[in-house]
Amino acid sequence: MRTSGARGQSRTGKQRGVVLIIALVVLVVMTISGLLMFRTTSTGVEIAGNVGFKQNATSLADLGTEAGFKWVYDQRTTPNVLNADIPDAAYFATWDDAFNPMTFDWSTAKEATADDGTGNRVRYVIHRLCALPGPPSDTTQKCVIPQSTTGLGTGGGIGGGFSRPKSPYYRITARVDGVRGAVSYTQVIML
Repeated sequence: MRTSGARGQSRTGKQRGVVLIIALVVLVVMTISGLLMFRTTSTGVEIAGNVGFKQNATSLADLGTEAGFKWVYDQRTTPNVLNADIPDAAYFATWDDAFNPMTFDWSTAKEATADDGTGNRVRYVIHRLCALPGPPSDTTQKCVIPQSTTGLGTGGGIGGGFSRPKSPYYRITARVDGVRGAVSYTQVIML
């Protein structure tokens, strides 16, 4: 009988060793799973951060648009100044069919701000939407001008419109170079 008892004890010892090995394998698998979940979570946070930087850069393009608006309106007080290119102001009296914001040499653009305090650089360029330099009223000129310049009401249903001079549209393209390599472009057409 002692022999069978000795055999019973040796089986129990072997079983305990197998349980220890299985427990270690399960522990290693759980550790690897936890590390992979941590990496996935940190990647999601990084992506969300990059999206936030991109949205911030896009919203800051308004600085370039507003600077372009102001520049055009300030120039309108001087007759015929907008009929020719002004390279120092990044103003072009004609539209450019080949203009592509992604391939344009932005070193020639007008800077709205070198750093807005959060690391964003804002620049803009203005194109008058005319085919040729010169006055929009020239007979050979082709400009994008609003169809109707009268008939806009004064509000309150009273009627009595006002007249606006025939002025071409202007396209303001802004570029923002943001943090982490975020680059955003916006274009606005103004009258």
